[in-house]
Amino acid sequence: MASTRDIRRRIKSVKNTRQITKAMELVAASKMKKAQQAALAGRPYAELMARMLAAIADRVEEAQHPFLVRREVRTRGIILVTTDKGLAGPLNANLFKLVTEIRDPAKYAVIGRKGAQFIARTRRDLLADFSVSDKVAFAEVKVVAEFMVKQYLEGVVDTVEVLWPRFRNTLIQVPTLMPLLPLTSVRDVIADLQSDAGAGARTATGNEQQMIFEPDPATVLAALLPLYVNREVHQQVLDAKASEHSARMVAMKTAKDNATKLLGDLTLEYNKARQAAITQEILEIAAAQFVAA
Repeated sequence: MASTRDIRRRIKSVKNTRQITKAMELVAASKMKKAQQAALAGRPYAELMARMLAAIADRVEEAQHPFLVRREVRTRGIILVTTDKGLAGPLNANLFKLVTEIRDPAKYAVIGRKGAQFIARTRRDLLADFSVSDKVAFAEVKVVAEFMVKQYLEGVVDTVEVLWPRFRNTLIQVPTLMPLLPLTSVRDVIADLQSDAGAGARTATGNEQQMIFEPDPATVLAALLPLYVNREVHQQVLDAKASEHSARMVAMKTAKDNATKLLGDLTLEYNKARQAAITQEILEIAAAQFVAA
């Protein structure tokens, strides 16, 4: 049995660990709430873009835009969204497992230090790595989206896909691979935006369909589709941040609960050791008195 001094040291260490994990849990919970609010804040933008595209859909020839032209896929382009820090449970490991299942030739643009380290360690083709703050400013994500769009238009990659941990709820984050480019059709883009906008979204009807576009509908569509791509990548990164903070909150809560349980076991062990020491001292005193008599 360990000495009471050693047990006291362990108790002090576990108490400090529990205090740290509790603080990290509270911080992660606060950040997760802010990330969810930021993701929901994009709904009005999605609704407005859906209405604009619905009004323009019947006035253009879709095949004219390079985002809508399908071509043979030789190299896939994947935006991998991971965390910069650890202590997020199996969040990154689940993403990396999905990456290892990709057998086709692929090139990666990575958001997050953990993802960049994994791609480099496994000797996959890394085009670029980026980092974004917890606030996930649109300007930060726009750089990533525009970089991958440029690679797509130049023929370096033949698709643009996003791999990120989709936020379902506090306990569930699902690694998801979503195709982004080439787009299937303007109608599918509209449906996707309406889904993101929620139940309150409405399409263009009546007088809205009589909008006049300047200089012409094709030019307006050419300007709207890149905005759609930027918006989609930004939305997925916001979703990934909510997943990261949620996973970290759960991991820290589990660590705190384990520390509390361990603290109870150590306290019991300390009391037993202390009682054994007291009993031993009483026996020694009694034995000494018996010998003296």
